[in-house]
Amino acid sequence: MSNELKRERVWKRGRTTSSARLAKQRENDLISLTLGFMGSLVGVWMVRYFTANFINGMPIELRATLLFVLYWAAAVIPIIFIRQDKMSAADLGFEKKSLAKQILIGIGLGLGTSLVLTGIPVFAGFGKYVSSGKCYTEPWQIIYEFAYCILSVGAAEELVFRGFAFSKLKNLFGKEIYAAIGSSLMFGLFHIFTGNIAQVFITAVIGFIFCTYKNKIKGCTLLSLMICHGIYDAMITVWALYPA
Repeated sequence: MSNELKRERVWKRGRTTSSARLAKQRENDLISLTLGFMGSLVGVWMVRYFTANFINGMPIELRATLLFVLYWAAAVIPIIFIRQDKMSAADLGFEKKSLAKQILIGIGLGLGTSLVLTGIPVFAGFGKYVSSGKCYTEPWQIIYEFAYCILSVGAAEELVFRGFAFSKLKNLFGKEIYAAIGSSLMFGLFHIFTGNIAQVFITAVIGFIFCTYKNKIKGCTLLSLMICHGIYDAMITVWALYPA
């Protein structure tokens, strides 16, 4: 191989590839990331719209079922690009080995994060600032909240932001820290329809914390983060039971 040809090739994921091919891949990653994120924004807006205008007036059994399915609208477009770009489970942050360990890590991180970010403020008398506005008292409501937050909210959002978006940003910028910052900012903006600027900032910080878990804690996978995220969200309703 001539020196000129060698200069036209770069090292990528353990193998060499041409500069032109790498540039094309980056362009594809940028397009997929942009359209995927826009699709997630449209999806979460649809969730909010249909919940407010249609689902809230339905019988509780039907409403509970539809909410489980509907929230995944936020992940439909990213999933399409995941399949189109042939992203593997490993690309997204999943691992096959030590599933029990991954689950336990997720549970531990979810409870710990909840204690620090929600429990301590509640104990200090600032519960209204970390409340979700939900006041559940029946056991079945709390059980449903955990199932919904883990299987719908946590799973969908982690797949989109710590899976799809993080992987694409890492491909584009080459470093995990840039992927963590970028995906966390996107995660914050994703919540623009459900809160104010302060909520966007807070969720961006939480997103960065989740990225840090994934990058720094051995055995913490995307599955761990889905469980962690869901437990953290669901525990907000549990802390709400603490007397003010």
